Amino acid sequence: MINSMTAYAKTEKTAGCICISTEIRSYNSKNLDLILRLPHGYETLEEAVRALVSAAITRGRVEIRFRIEDEADDRTAFSVDQTQAKAYWEALQDLKSVLGIDGDVTLDHLIACSGLFKPTEAEKNLEAVWPILKTGLAEALVSLTEMRKKEGAYIYKDFTRRLLEIENSLENVAQSATVLLPLYQEKLLERIKALTQGVIEIDPVRIAQEAAFLADRSDISEEIVRARSHMIQFRHLMDAAEPAGRKLNFLLQELNREFNTMGSKSSSAEISHAIVALKSELEKIREQVQNVE
Repeated sequence: MINSMTAYAKTEKTAGCICISTEIRSYNSKNLDLILRLPHGYETLEEAVRALVSAAITRGRVEIRFRIEDEADDRTAFSVDQTQAKAYWEALQDLKSVLGIDGDVTLDHLIACSGLFKPTEAEKNLEAVWPILKTGLAEALVSLTEMRKKEGAYIYKDFTRRLLEIENSLENVAQSATVLLPLYQEKLLERIKALTQGVIEIDPVRIAQEAAFLADRSDISEEIVRARSHMIQFRHLMDAAEPAGRKLNFLLQELNREFNTMGSKSSSAEISHAIVALKSELEKIREQVQNVE
């Protein structure tokens, strides 16, 4: 079944003091183009996230944004610049000696010195975050896939309708092509009569031979057979379980090539007009197939 590449999904998961929001957007792309946005400190989870997404999606530009709130991160940690503290202590000792001050240099004296304590970023609790993030991501991927399938069902119906129109028009072209020989004979005879004005006697055998030659040069039966085959393959791919967007696009190129050949070979105005209509419907399918996974 056909899947669209355009979809959106969002989930929120909370466990204890951790809340994780997962937002996924997918767009058209020739390949799987995965863009991840993880908060600072959680970048090491990227490889595991990519593995989950790649198992669920084969094609499309997929943008995923995570918002992680951990109350434990609000507790600010501090570190002590021990080298600076030692320098301060030695400086205070020297000052005490120079000024002849009695008493010891205490911790209170050092605390009063600036720059000894610096806030440090708390280490992220990846073991606690990953199960929550994984669950939220898995649910978001399920929702995204369902939306892609739903949109794909609409595309499938549109393809089915347009394919039927193309097949019916192709059969009309095939029927019109079967009467080309007598048409060429009639046109050739009229042209010769107009040029000779009845002065030269016309050989009917010669006329039949020339008309047969023109009909053979304009024969589009092979192109019609190949076009029918491509249409059958297109329908099979539409119903296939695996993604078929690239193959469908290739078949459309082949169909367009067959229709172009038919149009160039045929001198029938009726067939030429029918080919133009066929190519118009084919172009509408081609625009839609760009969004098929």
